[in-house]
Amino acid sequence: MTDPQTALGFGHFLMQTDAISRTLLLILAAMSALSWTLIAIKGLGLLVRGRRSEQFLRFFWNARSLDEVGAEIATHGARDPFSHLAAHAMHAQAHHARYGAAKLAEAGSAHDFVTRTLKKVLDEETTRLENGLTTLATIGATAPFVGLFGTVWGVYHALLGIGMSGAGTLDKVAGPVGEALIMTGIGLAVAIPAVVAYNAIVRSNRVQGARLDAFAFELQTFLSTGSSLKASAAAPAPAEVASAAALRTVARSAA
Repeated sequence: MTDPQTALGFGHFLMQTDAISRTLLLILAAMSALSWTLIAIKGLGLLVRGRRSEQFLRFFWNARSLDEVGAEIATHGARDPFSHLAAHAMHAQAHHARYGAAKLAEAGSAHDFVTRTLKKVLDEETTRLENGLTTLATIGATAPFVGLFGTVWGVYHALLGIGMSGAGTLDKVAGPVGEALIMTGIGLAVAIPAVVAYNAIVRSNRVQGARLDAFAFELQTFLSTGSSLKASAAAPAPAEVASAAALRTVARSAA
């Protein structure tokens, strides 16, 4: 005959659970699946986006003019945040030079219009980088409590069963109560990867945002001094220096 104590474990725990405990297990399983899916998607996206960004920045700083950069973007498209920012900024300058301030959104000088365009694109990129992070943070914060609730519910039912049987010895109590603690372990197993991934992605996004901030400042400087990178090496006028400083403040607030 099999010793009842040897039958205790996760399988025995599943057989003894009621509808509420099984629902909590399903919730934790769904949270874990969603968490790992987001981790995989965000991690792969960071790798691809980082590789494409490095390729574009290498081409950008080796280009002879912004016209060459624009031709490259027109040929291969804007596939990373930096090329996306450059494409919109150059398009905004060309649009304002051709049509002027035809609408309220285009009011002001070309510099003002390009500045607003850069800020808008920075906001869009920041929002895109933060997609899914709220879900990861929620899973990391709530999964341990879901598991703890399952443990409390399991201990409650285990003690009720022990009380009804009248067997209150340690060997009769330890098994059912120990099985109930499995729910807490599952909750922690779901929460820990989500928290670690959230912190890693937030740090990566912060670094990316700082680099976009610096690139927006440099791009605005090039657009203010002309499309030729050689011309941009000349000392800018005081008004251009002030406007570039204002852009840096705006870009940092957006990031």
